[in-house]
Amino acid sequence: MGGAAQAVTLNLGNGGEPGSLDPHKVSGDWENRIVGEYLEGLVAEDIQADAIPGQAESWTVSDDGLTYTFKLRADAKWTDGEPVTAQNFVDAFQRLFDPKTAAEYAYLQYPIKNSSKIASGDITDFSQLGVKAIDDKTLEITLEAPTPFFLQALTHYTAFPIRKDIIEKFGDQWTQPANIVGNGPYKITEWVPGSYIKAVKSDTYYGKDNLKIDEISFNNTEDLTAALNRYRAGELDILTDFPADQYQWLQDNLPGQAHVAPFLGVYYYVFNQSKEPLNNMEIRKALSMAVNRDVIGPDVLGTGELPAYGWVPPGTANYEGEQYVPEWSKLPYDEKVKQAAEIMAGLGYTPDHPLKLQLRYNTNDNHQRIAVAIASMWKPIGVEVELFNAEVAVHYDALRAGDFQVGRAGWLLDYNDASNTLDLLKTGVENNYGRYSNPKFDELMAQAAAERDLVKRAGYMHEAEKLAMDEFGAMPIYWYVSKNVVSPKITGFEDNAQDIHRVRWMSKSE
Repeated sequence: MGGAAQAVTLNLGNGGEPGSLDPHKVSGDWENRIVGEYLEGLVAEDIQADAIPGQAESWTVSDDGLTYTFKLRADAKWTDGEPVTAQNFVDAFQRLFDPKTAAEYAYLQYPIKNSSKIASGDITDFSQLGVKAIDDKTLEITLEAPTPFFLQALTHYTAFPIRKDIIEKFGDQWTQPANIVGNGPYKITEWVPGSYIKAVKSDTYYGKDNLKIDEISFNNTEDLTAALNRYRAGELDILTDFPADQYQWLQDNLPGQAHVAPFLGVYYYVFNQSKEPLNNMEIRKALSMAVNRDVIGPDVLGTGELPAYGWVPPGTANYEGEQYVPEWSKLPYDEKVKQAAEIMAGLGYTPDHPLKLQLRYNTNDNHQRIAVAIASMWKPIGVEVELFNAEVAVHYDALRAGDFQVGRAGWLLDYNDASNTLDLLKTGVENNYGRYSNPKFDELMAQAAAERDLVKRAGYMHEAEKLAMDEFGAMPIYWYVSKNVVSPKITGFEDNAQDIHRVRWMSKSE
């Protein structure tokens, strides 16, 4: 008898190719799924994606809510055997806010004292950042103002530690499997571009004895139809998306395996407001009014997504009050189209003399379906659409560069707080692709950030949301549902509002 037991491999359909594995360079949920397995922050996510102790075993918060003191685990180690120290977190936050890093999500950690001033170059002395190593295993973080969601924000990859020595030694090549050093449950061992990334259980991770999955294969599955075929053949255990037109088939043939659950995210189009013609609010209004959101979830996609007119998803924490819905949204659809056509005709655009617009989206069956549907909804109001698709990295580069007219985007909340979506519409934020800018909006968000009373804070944010949506600062289309397909062999996968599912909670039976 004897012989080693067969390694348990989780084969995950992960979507697109990661642009990077550097926590200060990544931006997408497909990248987060990998980065959050090889690195771990002070806090980690439980099975419901709520904050739990990670590299920090405990913490205390000062009475004024400004100072957090974290005690790191004695047994927190990197994959090369080095201990995880408070200094690793100091180095990481300094690099995150260093203007040279140009980390597009640095602003998620702007609650930290002096962080935004360092990121803008106003402060060049990094020792003024509110992140200090008291000793090897004690880290102190000081905030600008009390922040009710700060621990949840620390679950985000922008708060993960780094090894400065490794980055200095290898430069941009530090995330290659031969060089990479992590402190999370899994260790990256292989990266075949365009195909898969492999990670194996880390033998230096403090919780390694509780891990039921020995290795993870993160597979590139941008082609959703091919991915579903691979799943049906048993080659993949979990899909993180599926073709919407297959939802009924999945329910009929693989009951219980398709997971469709509401979660915190908004699917939207941006209008490039830095150029004509979409700097004209009336045109943006007409385009928004002509979109029949009621048919997109049930009919175009077939998965029942709910129509969105506001910017903050229903169910977002710390956001009591009425959900934003514009008056015009209550009109019958044919009346909306009639009014939208009148607006366009008043500006000289009709079906005979249409406004020509290019609509960009990233390559994906579902995005294409929606783009085709919306192009046909815009036709009767005098808009002729050229569709243009590109792979995900190229697409978002074009949005960030302002190289578009109308662009498809989506936002999943990085932490459960309304500020996380509303911050996208602040002047100068890199992910504010449409370049919406209103000083009054920025001022309301600044007031909200400084307000400790959660009800008053929500009031400022509701006012900001209404302002931006009344000006069509972006065009929300629907609230996301998470769409996963999970094999009956997998346990420990629970639907949650953030759609974050760490492999440490999962097991797989043969």
